[in-house]
Amino acid sequence: MQFSYFGAGYHGWQKQPNAITVQSVLQDAFSKLLREEIPLVGAGRTDTGVHAKQMYAHFDAFEITDRTDLVYRLNAFLPEDIAVQNIISVHDGAHARFDAAERTYEYWVTQQKNVFLSDTSHYVKHPLAIEQMNAAAELLLNHTDFQCFSKSNTDVKTYNCDIRFAKWEIKNEVLVFTISANRFLRNMVRAIVGTLLNIGLGKENIQDLKRILASKDRSEAGMSVPAKGLYLTCIKYPENTCRIDG
Repeated sequence: MQFSYFGAGYHGWQKQPNAITVQSVLQDAFSKLLREEIPLVGAGRTDTGVHAKQMYAHFDAFEITDRTDLVYRLNAFLPEDIAVQNIISVHDGAHARFDAAERTYEYWVTQQKNVFLSDTSHYVKHPLAIEQMNAAAELLLNHTDFQCFSKSNTDVKTYNCDIRFAKWEIKNEVLVFTISANRFLRNMVRAIVGTLLNIGLGKENIQDLKRILASKDRSEAGMSVPAKGLYLTCIKYPENTCRIDG
């Protein structure tokens, strides 16, 4: 299933007790419409307040005869901040998380106060040296261990990530940081953005970034920027992925 959501009203993707999450709302809708318990396995986890323009999840169900009608009924049932775009038939071994080959995030920064972007971007009033920020971002492409940007006490086997693209660009009124990698650690993108903004503000420089990367210490990196400016925008699967039909 391909879907999207505006994350401001949710405690992230993953279902948890005593909190409203995207997974719990979607599972409830599926289970009621299909009249069976439908656990969903997402392509990844987004934190509280983070948005997703493109997200995938897989599920097992008895035969669905009309997927277009199910998409229509789901969207009629779901709240306005969650939308299903497509339901795709896949092989039994398909896995939304483990089959994903690449993920892309955007982070939005505004440099002028804008009431229409205040809930969807991070406002930085001081001038930013975008060239220095991009020069620093290029360093990330030649690095593999990103423990310094990972949330502490995270249960992962490795801190290695393959970052394939990282760049700041001005798009209309928004300064957008786009980053793509095979995987991301918890809080990684927001910590990277906070560190690059420090460089753009002149608080740190590229040599400081090299030191931060070498330290493997989260306390050496910049503060995490607010979740409201972060968007999961694309998840890519291999061409020979588990899809049966379109």
